[in-house]
Amino acid sequence: MKINIRPLESTNIHQVDTFERNSIVRSHLMLDVKDNKISYSIVPVEPYEKIFNIEVEEYPTFIDNPQKAIFFADVDGIPAGQVKIVPWWNKFACVQELVVDTEFRGKGIGQALLNHGVEWAREHNYPGVTLETQTNNVSACKLYEKCGFVLSGFDMNAYRNEPEAHDEIALFWYLIF
Repeated sequence: MKINIRPLESTNIHQVDTFERNSIVRSHLMLDVKDNKISYSIVPVEPYEKIFNIEVEEYPTFIDNPQKAIFFADVDGIPAGQVKIVPWWNKFACVQELVVDTEFRGKGIGQALLNHGVEWAREHNYPGVTLETQTNNVSACKLYEKCGFVLSGFDMNAYRNEPEAHDEIALFWYLIF
């Protein structure tokens, strides 16, 4: 299996946000804060489907833009996932989205995309990378930790007004260079 990472271009803009992103949730993170450090344990839950909605953006503004980027991962020539990176209010690069099509999960594609995004941020002189996920996205949290990110904060009310996600807790991860 060969993973190829390529940037968004005008010729492939139609591929943005075309990946199957839903997943079956089987566990959650249970957070604990002690001595100003956040730790967690993983607890099983009754399985349910998590449906991820797409936030449509002005994708042409990503093309040839040194401030933000979208990269695709192909596996043996087949599109398998994408990562979107934008500048954040605190001067960090922000992984706004990392998605691997359900058919290709568990094969190192998410890690390849995330690593590529981190390298892009380094090359563009960002002081680090931040991202946000939720307590019910355990596989993503494990990936972020594996790639050197540190769980640095959470927000228990971020999704309170979202009917399908009202009990989720937003998690904020950082990789500081």
